Amino acid sequence: MKSRSFFLPVLFLFCAYSLFFAQQSGARLVSEASPVDRGYAEQEFRRGVQAWYRGAFNDALIQFEKSLSYLPSENLILYWLGKAYYRSGMEGAALQQWRLASDAGYGGLLLQNKIEIVQNRRITPGSGREVLRFSESASFPGKTDAAVHFSQPLSLLPLKNGSFWLIAYGSNELLQMDANGLIVNRIKGPLNGFDRPMDILRQSNGNILISEYAGDRLCQLDSKGRFIKYFGSKGRANGQLLGPQFLAEDASGNIYVSDYGNGRITVFNADGEALFYFGKFVSPAGIAVFNERVYVADSVSGSISVYDTAGNYAEKLTEDGALVNPETLRIHGGNLIAADTNKVLTIDIASGAVHEIARTGAAPVRLTCADMDANGNIIASDFKNNELVVFSRMNDLVGGLFVQIERVYADDFPNITLDVRVENRSRKPLVGLKDVNFLITEEKRPAARQTLVGDANSNEVCDLTLIIDRSYDSAQYTRALDAAVREIAGAMQGRGTLRIIGAGKLPVSEYTGNPSVMEKFSSANLKTPLSSVISVDLAVRLAANDLINAEPKRAIVYISASPRSEGIKAQNFTKYGLTDTAAYLNNNGIAFLNLALDRNVPAEELKFLTDETQGGFYYIFRPQGISGLVRDVIDLPCSLYRFTYMSSLPTDFGRAFLPVEIETYVLNRSGRDETGYFSPLQ
Repeated sequence: MKSRSFFLPVLFLFCAYSLFFAQQSGARLVSEASPVDRGYAEQEFRRGVQAWYRGAFNDALIQFEKSLSYLPSENLILYWLGKAYYRSGMEGAALQQWRLASDAGYGGLLLQNKIEIVQNRRITPGSGREVLRFSESASFPGKTDAAVHFSQPLSLLPLKNGSFWLIAYGSNELLQMDANGLIVNRIKGPLNGFDRPMDILRQSNGNILISEYAGDRLCQLDSKGRFIKYFGSKGRANGQLLGPQFLAEDASGNIYVSDYGNGRITVFNADGEALFYFGKFVSPAGIAVFNERVYVADSVSGSISVYDTAGNYAEKLTEDGALVNPETLRIHGGNLIAADTNKVLTIDIASGAVHEIARTGAAPVRLTCADMDANGNIIASDFKNNELVVFSRMNDLVGGLFVQIERVYADDFPNITLDVRVENRSRKPLVGLKDVNFLITEEKRPAARQTLVGDANSNEVCDLTLIIDRSYDSAQYTRALDAAVREIAGAMQGRGTLRIIGAGKLPVSEYTGNPSVMEKFSSANLKTPLSSVISVDLAVRLAANDLINAEPKRAIVYISASPRSEGIKAQNFTKYGLTDTAAYLNNNGIAFLNLALDRNVPAEELKFLTDETQGGFYYIFRPQGISGLVRDVIDLPCSLYRFTYMSSLPTDFGRAFLPVEIETYVLNRSGRDETGYFSPLQ
């Protein structure tokens, strides 16, 4: 099953774009220059393209500049020079080259759209964040002319791979649907089936819990949907339920159930043993747990109450009537997301302020659940109209997707391999896409044997580069530093590559290799001398250079203590500015994490980099340890897709610049990129 609009012709957007490349298959650079200059320009341009695909962007810049010195007005070279600046993090310079080419009539609407997206999402330190507003972008109906797919959708659970679990109350089943709305798995429950399932929760141990409203119990399944056991039974005693509805889990793995018939919250441990119950509600509905506080919505009073995890009442987050008929509560970004009649609301946990971020039309609707999926969309279940509604950010709907062909492997020509990255306009990676979401063409003709062979989001390996601050302040935490490096190395389990860089006045590469070797790390063996000046920008640049060709899931971990001594400049961004540094990381899919050796507030520069690159802040002595840092990197969304196809273009013995295009289309949004490459010389 697909969205109602999914079957719109994928090729419709091709007509909207003017021809991107002035060259046709087998053509050479076009210019009025002499044959000798053209020959030199072609030679340097070829070297620049090959350097770009190797990730050697500085070399590519030099080669393209040389090529332009022979053909100053060649727009194709200007365009590639802009690509090299972009991947180097110098977005201002990239935009300048692209505008020159666009003003000369090159690239058409495709290049104009690229310029607009990059310009609008450029990072500016201190810039404010947009107020989130979502608009309906697609729907997945439970019934079509062909068949009934599900009945009365009630609750859902997004997964990190872009798919989501769906509870179908009317058809008594659990469905898994992919990012396109296709049903990929259907679970009916144990032998006796589900008995009016209402909500779904993924436990921290990987198991799944389903609340059964008519069955007065919870059904525990493994991660594949196979039955394990039941929690609870019918009744009013401790551990018994009457019409259980919605579920939540705390940091200890305890399960909280809104027990509708008993007007209370019932609590089980992770194994299903009854602990206690609390509260007295008219109609308990959605429930969520965050930072050891339990948030409970009452659908009659229209309010949200707050308790601690022991069941003690704390306060009301919202007053009576602040909501109309709230059902599920979900946590996202430290705020609550509530489905309320025909609206999706966010509730600020700190202030209780209620904001509407999406709503359906005027027709009768009953939204029972709303949650954010891995691609930044809100998916809501409409119980009354038997469909799922997808809401997307309004600026993404207007501007489309940002698609980039990052690498072309042509050594085995005519067998070609492409690495393609897909993001929305706000840099959010789009994961869970399938072959059907892409179309590869050569000179606007579909490529032969297009095959999606890899999706990096499912990779379970990451590469890490540890930057160790060599300031005198950080040197006071030698024992903690050694323990941190050893713990991170051990958590990588011998997979991927671990790199260590010492950050002093000049950065020094200390180690590259198997992580297991560093399980006996000692800072006494570092070659980088202690310094009162720490060139963080140079260290980050060096680290990023090595990670460009690393595993698709990759990150820099900066390990430091806050500067306390006079004269120490521990966050030095003078050679490469903070904005360009963040852009360099973002444009090459590298996250920045800060591991603090002390409890002081991290420097604003480090906080900026973590916020802008999907990174995070860690304190070395946090209760759960820091080994989870590796899992956090592996769990970061990665929208890099690998394709193969068979080229049919003539190569002119390897001298021709061969064009290739790819279009991505998903949920009424599309994006496109066009590039070119050289086959091996013959």
